[in-house]
Formats: sequence, structure tokens, C-alpha cells
Amino acid sequence: MVRLFDSNSLQGGCHVSGARRWSEPFRPGAGVVSGLAFGLRGPGGSGGGGRGPGRGAGRRDGAHVDGGAGGDFFSVGVKPDGTVWTWGRNEKSQLGDGTTQNHWAPAQVPGLGSVAAVFARGSTALALKTDGTVWAWGDNASGQLGDGTTVSRASPAQVPGLTDVTELAAGEGFVLARRSDGTVWAWGSNGSGTLGDGTTTSRATPLAVPGLTDVRAVAAGGGFSVALKTDGAVWTWGSNGLGQLGDGSNSNWPPRTTPGPVPGLGDVTSVAAGNSHGVALKTDGTVWAWGDNSRGQLGDGSGSKGRSPVKALGFTGGTAIAAGSAHTIALQSDGTVWAWGYNGNGQLGDGFTDDQLAPAQVPGIIDATAIAAGTYHSFARRASGAVWAWGLNGEGQLGTGNAGYRVVPHQVSPTP
Repeated sequence: MVRLFDSNSLQGGCHVSGARRWSEPFRPGAGVVSGLAFGLRGPGGSGGGGRGPGRGAGRRDGAHVDGGAGGDFFSVGVKPDGTVWTWGRNEKSQLGDGTTQNHWAPAQVPGLGSVAAVFARGSTALALKTDGTVWAWGDNASGQLGDGTTVSRASPAQVPGLTDVTELAAGEGFVLARRSDGTVWAWGSNGSGTLGDGTTTSRATPLAVPGLTDVRAVAAGGGFSVALKTDGAVWTWGSNGLGQLGDGSNSNWPPRTTPGPVPGLGDVTSVAAGNSHGVALKTDGTVWAWGDNSRGQLGDGSGSKGRSPVKALGFTGGTAIAAGSAHTIALQSDGTVWAWGYNGNGQLGDGFTDDQLAPAQVPGIIDATAIAAGTYHSFARRASGAVWAWGLNGEGQLGTGNAGYRVVPHQVSPTP
């Protein structure tokens, strides 16, 4: 069974991560996943796939995933045996197989084992091993592979000098790593202050975010970063032109280059980050969001930008959250999945392509155990362990074995 790291699972227990990875119900004492499981790009971004009619969901024997992640038009999953599987676009060798050939169904990454979780963003993929080391491959234009260079890699290589890592979050050209001691380390692009070191100088090797401690979860957006502290408070830094720092302002320059608290937001159990919006799940099961709301991704029914956190309209009983480029997904305690925001490629799974300004249930899924969100696509792991996907699929990122976007959930193809 493929285990998905935060939100998607392949057959055999694959764990898919993405920005990130599977987002699962919070368990006290357990690590909190960062929501964004697949790489992001804003609405209207380039990338594959037509908008032909979607086909109805039909169950078949197929993939079971524990966790996973996705980048721009590709996806990553990890099986319970620690092997990693990739599918979708491969022009930057982000599938890690040493080639640039696309895959329409999951294929194993050679030589990579003992992996606990996977993450992806853009055309870069990362794997967190059970020994706490980090491995990366694909695009490295901003130094996001953390190896001290800007040379891309067609196969996984270890990030030097980084150990005891418990969680990763992949942003737009940058990466955050949470270590077991509650510190956060960052590397890659820093033009918006996303590394939190007080500068806008990009760095090709990991460095600690100064003064940031007691962190239990991280999330990375298009140009901003989010940290959840052990006291339930949320801290943000980076770009703020659309209010994505949640501090009541929307000043983009100079960017905030050091972490600061989101005022009035507490009792948070998990966080997620889209391209330009942040999301938080509170202990009472409500979902709060801030930042860009042009597609309704904050879920408050208004479509107006939220400089401070606003509550998703009518949604309660939440146990997990995930954020795509401009859409948001939440899992309820009864196993239903709810989605809102941008829907131009069917990523809300409701059978249509109209945006939703407030939470709406994804039809046909009533037994989900984890969720994940990619750029323009979404995943749910069901009680059987099978992973279902919907949304943009022009590069095979849904793993269904063929192209064509899906406006309702379809099951991910099985792995060997």
C-alpha cells in the first residue's frame, strides 16, 4: 500500500506529500502536517491540460496512498515500505528517474528508500527519510535543493548538514524544515524575505530562522512562510501585498523579513498555505483564512481580501486542511470533504468549474481519512487506503493513467 505524506495515497499504501503532503486529523502529540501537498501556481498560470468534459467517478481497484505531495503538474507518493513513486510532468527531471520523460501513472524513483514523507513545489521534490535526513531533486534555480549550488539534479541527493528533521514545507523556490528541537531552518529564494533571516538574500544551504523556537508545524506559500507554535499561535513572514501575513495590513514593500505573530489567532492545531492565502484549523473545528480572496479561497462568502483572519462560512467539525494555489480543502470528522475557491479546472470536485465563495461538499466521498491539494488539483485518501484525485490533469498529475481534467473524483492508478 502506498502512503501519502499529508494528503494523497497510492495503491500499496503510498504517502503523497506536497508543498507538501497529506493533511490528516490532528492528534495531540503527533506532528502536524502543513496542508499544501502539491506544488502551486496562481490561477491562470501556464500548464497542461484542456478543459474537456469530466467523467463521473467510478470505483475500481487501484492505488492506496498514505501520504504524498505534488508540484507544478507532477505528484509524489511514498509507500509504507519507504519507496517513493512519482508521476506527471518531468521536464526538469522532477520525477527523479534520471530522465525528462513524463509518466501518466506512478513509477518508482530508483535508489531512494527508507522515506517517511515527501514534499513538492514547482518542479522540485523533497523526501524526508526515517533517519531525519532530507533528500532533494529537480529544479534548483534558486538553490532550493540546499546543496550549495544552483545546479538542477535528475536524481535524489542529500541536503548536506541537515539532520533531525521532522517536517518540511516547500514554497515557491524555497524550503522550510522543522527540526525535532522546534527550530526552523530555511533555504532557497529569499527576495520576499521568506527565509526569515532579516535579509532578502537567497541562500543555497540551510540556515536557522533566528529567534523562532517551539514550532510544531510549518507551511510555505508563494512568497510567504507560516509557522505554528506549540502554544497554538501562528507566526508569518515574507510577502504581504495581498494580506497573506494576516496582520491587518497589506503593505508589500519592504517585506517582513523576520517572523511576527498573527494578531488574535490562537488555539490553532494545523496550518496550510496557498499561493497568496493562509489557512488555520482551530481546536473547535472551525477554519480561518487570510490573504487573497479573489477566487473565494477564504471561504467567508465575500470574495473580499482578508487582511486579518476570517472564518469559513458555516463550516464546523474540521479535522484537517489543505490549500491549493487559490482553493482550500477541509476534512470533516464524519469523513466528508469540503472545498471552496478557484474551480476553473474542477479542483473543487463538485462536477462544475464555477468558483465557490463558501465551503461546499465534494460529492461521493464520505469516508476520507486525509486530504491534499496541488496547484489546480486535489486528493483524498479513503478508509480503504485508496487515493482519489480530481482537477487539472494535462500532465498526468492525477495519476489516473491518462490526460483530461476531472471535475469529480477518480481513483489513482495502482502501483506495481
